[in-house]
Amino acid sequence: MGILDSLKSALGVRAEADASSAADPEALFGMSTAYVTMEAELGYRSAGAAALCFSRVDSTAFADAVDEVETILRAGEAETGTEFRRHEDDHGYHWVILADDDPEDLVTSVHFAADEFVEQGFGSRLLAAVFGFENADAEAAEAGGKRGECGASATRASTERAYWIYSFRRGAYYPFCPSGDHDRNTKAEFKLRSVLDGELDIEDDESHWYPLWPDSPGGHPWT
Repeated sequence: MGILDSLKSALGVRAEADASSAADPEALFGMSTAYVTMEAELGYRSAGAAALCFSRVDSTAFADAVDEVETILRAGEAETGTEFRRHEDDHGYHWVILADDDPEDLVTSVHFAADEFVEQGFGSRLLAAVFGFENADAEAAEAGGKRGECGASATRASTERAYWIYSFRRGAYYPFCPSGDHDRNTKAEFKLRSVLDGELDIEDDESHWYPLWPDSPGGHPWT
């Protein structure tokens, strides 16, 4: 299966067929305590970035909903300093990308955006929320000195990154630890599951742990 097919399976056709619950933004608040556990027990700190992925529908009502989401995030930017931008990836999926050094602000902003889609009647367009982490040891911190787009740190090796992905259509989280350009560190993923199981509602079926490869090597899934 190619990268494009894999992403379509993760966010599109297969996820639609395997949807087990309606979008529930309240589940995103579980990440508030998970950030603490990730750093204290696993040595991962917030990458200072998170993102919400959704698919568009060609309607005025949906365009208005997106405008309202941007209005909410713009207000949050003034209040908390959480930066945001919009992005359409190479596969036609749309992202709201957030950057903030405070992980609590990231969780709150992702929740606000997702909740607005639900309130406007477009919860079915929500695909995934992605929260980024990076290795917090001294070597990784030194490697991540350069600041990237929207304030996100750029690390020199994707093996030092980990992501928690919340699938709105499955109603569960799963870990994704890229290693190199298109390989996964499954050992690290299983370790994340063992430590966070019970704190997060984790997808039991590993066949639904879809990889979200970035458009460019070394990038985040949303870049």
